Amino acid sequence: MKKNAILIALGVMLVLLFVGNAAHFYRLHFVDRLSAILYDYRLRISMPNTHDDRIVILDINEKSLKEEGRWPWSRDRMALLMDQLFDRYGVAVVGFDVVFAERDNSSGLSVLQRLGQDQLKNDVGFQVALNQITPQLEYDKLFADKIKNRKVVLGFYLTNQKDHSASGLLPAPAFPQGMFKNSLIGFTTWNGYGANLPELQSAALGAGHFNPLVDEDGVVRRVPMLVECNGAYYSSLSLAMVQALMGEPPIVLGYADGKNAGYSGLEWLELSGGQRNLRVPVDQDVASLIPYRGRQGSFTYLAITDVLHDRIDPAQLKGKIVLVGTTAPGLLDMRSTPVSEVYPGVEIHANMIAGMLDQDLKQQPAYMLGAEVLWLLLVGVMLSVLLPLLSPMRAILVSIVMFAISQGLSQMIWQYADVVMPIANSLVMIALLFALNMSYGYFVESRTKRQITNLFGQYVPTELVDEMSKHPESVSMEGESREMSVLFSDVRGFTTISEGLDPKELSLLMNEFLTPLSRVVYKHRGTIDKYMGDCIMAFWGAPLPDGSHARNAIQAGLEMLATLNTLQERFKERGWPPIKIGVGINTGRVSVGNMGSEVRVAYTVMGDEVNLASRLEGITKQYGVGIIVGENTKAAVPEFVYRELDHVRVKGKDKPIAIYEPLGLVAEVSKDTLDELKVFHEMRRLYRKQNWEQAELQLINLQRMSPQTELYRIYVERIAHFRKQAPASDWDGVYVFETK
Repeated sequence: MKKNAILIALGVMLVLLFVGNAAHFYRLHFVDRLSAILYDYRLRISMPNTHDDRIVILDINEKSLKEEGRWPWSRDRMALLMDQLFDRYGVAVVGFDVVFAERDNSSGLSVLQRLGQDQLKNDVGFQVALNQITPQLEYDKLFADKIKNRKVVLGFYLTNQKDHSASGLLPAPAFPQGMFKNSLIGFTTWNGYGANLPELQSAALGAGHFNPLVDEDGVVRRVPMLVECNGAYYSSLSLAMVQALMGEPPIVLGYADGKNAGYSGLEWLELSGGQRNLRVPVDQDVASLIPYRGRQGSFTYLAITDVLHDRIDPAQLKGKIVLVGTTAPGLLDMRSTPVSEVYPGVEIHANMIAGMLDQDLKQQPAYMLGAEVLWLLLVGVMLSVLLPLLSPMRAILVSIVMFAISQGLSQMIWQYADVVMPIANSLVMIALLFALNMSYGYFVESRTKRQITNLFGQYVPTELVDEMSKHPESVSMEGESREMSVLFSDVRGFTTISEGLDPKELSLLMNEFLTPLSRVVYKHRGTIDKYMGDCIMAFWGAPLPDGSHARNAIQAGLEMLATLNTLQERFKERGWPPIKIGVGINTGRVSVGNMGSEVRVAYTVMGDEVNLASRLEGITKQYGVGIIVGENTKAAVPEFVYRELDHVRVKGKDKPIAIYEPLGLVAEVSKDTLDELKVFHEMRRLYRKQNWEQAELQLINLQRMSPQTELYRIYVERIAHFRKQAPASDWDGVYVFETK
């Protein structure tokens, strides 16, 4: 046990990770996705795949749209539908999976009324005729009269909008405002709705919402039986239709402990009517799992136009539960479900009604959360202690047995108790505990090269890892002080760039320029410290000593600028904005090693010289140059040609420093550039002596040589400022930066 203490501790930590997910302290989304896949698979293999002829779906399909015209149809047609269904065919109840939210003006009554008020207001014959035909043309009232005193349940939808938008009239709530004020029940809450016209809702027997719950993967597996909207509580369409079928019995709340106050364990809803007593199990969201009977077509579909034109055998509808809905693609009521990626929303309600009537609804009660947590602890702790003590073959056997027991227990509870026991946490936990034990020796007791690769592979290029593995004694992660060079590069105006791109494009852009720039750092034996958004921080001289760290850093910085220039054409082709970076390099003694806290450590560098490198990068844009190095870096690499940009005092530093722009190796810089550099340095000498007139003459010459150089314009502006407002008597030519 003592020998395997670390492995056992890791196993217990892994167990607690999955316990926390099962207890909903946080979400492991890959486990949730697996849980959904396993549930869908189990549902599909256990579906009866039978046809239920108790429920008929009147389909607003392509055939109906072709014959009757585009939806919505005039309400006189819907009034005719009510007469056909109840008088001609004798249906039991009708539910609408559509909303009648807008008034029907298709009769032309409004036009006739305007004529009666204007041009024909004195025409007695017209007025008499108008009064006679008005009742026949008030289609909304005609429809309302036809649903009155009949078992008609309307549908409405709920929304969550910032403006709390609402239209139409909601039905009387199943439970009034304040009913569950002090309870812990997790009702799904909505702040807006789209309901039916008040005169239609007032005439109907009831109404229910037709909002399913859509899981993170976009699949519909549950329907909330009761939802909260503006403080009141409303039934689903399927529940409201079953209530109508049973004679409108009240909904009785069922609690596990028989109580109904201050307890979150609402486990079922109950309806009692006539000779029947129906119980509807609900979960922590007061939702029920949809008992899919099979794929689309498990219920009878009839084209609604055939009913309107009396082309249906009365036996097909007599005494049936009728749902009016649509499968026409243009009306957008198709859902992704466990049984099909494209499934009519109206058939979801049919499945729910059938499940309630058959009392065949699976349960996922709140107590299953506690049961799953206990099972995870029991199995997880046992395996964490047992697996390290077993040989690989026995560990495989024990893991398979526990895997099978978890699967079998869940399947047995599903089949015989109609209870859903989630097993994804258990299965993944068992697999990872096995993998942890099998791989422990490989990762923890590996050879020195693998150790060094794991430690430094993310920071340094492969060739340096190979060198370190050959001489591990030269590598240490403990903190130490070294002479090193540090580089910072950052994108100019990145905030503006990011605001103009969507997240996906921004991510692609980041990868497109960070990857080649990182390769440049690796090429010149640099170590990448970290990425900070659009910024790269790198250093030279650790973990392996590097006698040419300053030279390598400068060469990397110059090549980064050149590499980015070659990328600009590709960015332009993709519609991306041009990218410009600033590079700051400084050399000096810094602290390097593993630094951080007990929670997280990182191999990094710290110190004043690091901060100065960051400041130098920040002021590149002030001078219109791509790269600035400090005076220590210049002194360490004399083989480069430099332009002395300025003497500055950066924020956080009292001592002024000289800053330089490296132009290239001495042998590679052209004579024209050297001549221009000589004039610039003469201008700088005159500038520091406050000889503004002569300095300005030199700047005029420089601007003729290189009109596009931003640096010359900056000095022109400075001289103009000093001519108007002379510097203090003790001015030493140093420019002070007040910001980082």
